[in-house]
Amino acid sequence: MTGATIDRAGPTRAPARATGPGNGGIIPMSLRTVHFVMPGGVDDPAAPSGGNAYDRRVCLDLPGFGWQPRAHPVPGDWPRPAPAARTELARTLRELPDGAVVLLDGLVACGVPEIVVPETGRLRVAVLVHLPLGDETGLLPSVAAGLDARERAVLRTVPAVVATSDWAVRRLVAHHGLDPDRVHVAAPGADIAPLAPGTDGVSRLLCVAAVTPRKGQHRLLRALAAVADLPWTCVCVGGLGQDPEYVAHLRTLVERHGLTGRFELAGPRTGAALDASYAAADLMVLASYAETYGMAVTEALARGIPVLATDVGGLPEALGRAPDGGVPGILVPPEDPAALAAELRGWFGETDVRRRLKAAARGRRAALHGWATTARNLAGVLRRLPADPGRAA
Repeated sequence: MTGATIDRAGPTRAPARATGPGNGGIIPMSLRTVHFVMPGGVDDPAAPSGGNAYDRRVCLDLPGFGWQPRAHPVPGDWPRPAPAARTELARTLRELPDGAVVLLDGLVACGVPEIVVPETGRLRVAVLVHLPLGDETGLLPSVAAGLDARERAVLRTVPAVVATSDWAVRRLVAHHGLDPDRVHVAAPGADIAPLAPGTDGVSRLLCVAAVTPRKGQHRLLRALAAVADLPWTCVCVGGLGQDPEYVAHLRTLVERHGLTGRFELAGPRTGAALDASYAAADLMVLASYAETYGMAVTEALARGIPVLATDVGGLPEALGRAPDGGVPGILVPPEDPAALAAELRGWFGETDVRRRLKAAARGRRAALHGWATTARNLAGVLRRLPADPGRAA
């Protein structure tokens, strides 16, 4: 979901009539309020991310399951904010009433335990973890260790943690020593879209990801350079502002390998422009070092586009299987551009492989869970928060 905006904090809405799968249709319902604290750039079209899209979308769907979100975007360079952002977050939490139900985006919450932990004694808090802080690629070991420790302090204190895949639940439980009963999954949904017509059925490659070291565009570029004799073009759609040095490095590599005009860093796209990028794609490619789920994968599958990606984190869950057991893509070992190149060569050279992958992608498309499932799972976590904020669930 790429184009929606969210309502900022304001008066709680009057009782509404809510609908949702499993609640028996339309029934009178007084919506309970959940205060959703999230990054200030959640609506910034220049910096789209899966976490931002997730936050926006569940704000739209939670009312169908009994919860009215009141959004509290807090600007700042999270998870290591400047003093002004820390002050704003502290004020936001301090002004919430005792016993309020609060959903904290982990990017905001997990780096500042000194602000969040004291509030857990009076607020009913759940933390939504899109990506463990220490898993970001390129961090100095000392920085990663510090973020790990701060995140652990927050997640061990709050009564509920929400992760976006079964893999992420296992990762958080094992890495931080959390009680498994307090860690829940609410995987991202997908909106079924028209089938992508593609370009010529083989040569148009699409990568949708912020241009950062963790997303591994340099590894993808190396693989593509190894198959430069094939007639591919690749468009990388994603924000260019998170790591300008990395973007500059990629542009140098493109020139060095003679791939100007074939490997395009297109910048962020949303709405109709993003839809058009998917519509033209024959194959989705993703070379990430770490992913808790992989919303770009399910966005591609929602259009029947096969996927070639690295076998990391929650990506196998996002890829999944068609109802007949067919796999709608290929996963390659991380840190192995040669394996990526070999599968690209197979994609171009083997008609039966393409036919099988496309059929499985269309089957998987029909079986994808929608965002209503995500909202229902999240609403269940919120309902089970202990009435006494000081008591763990």
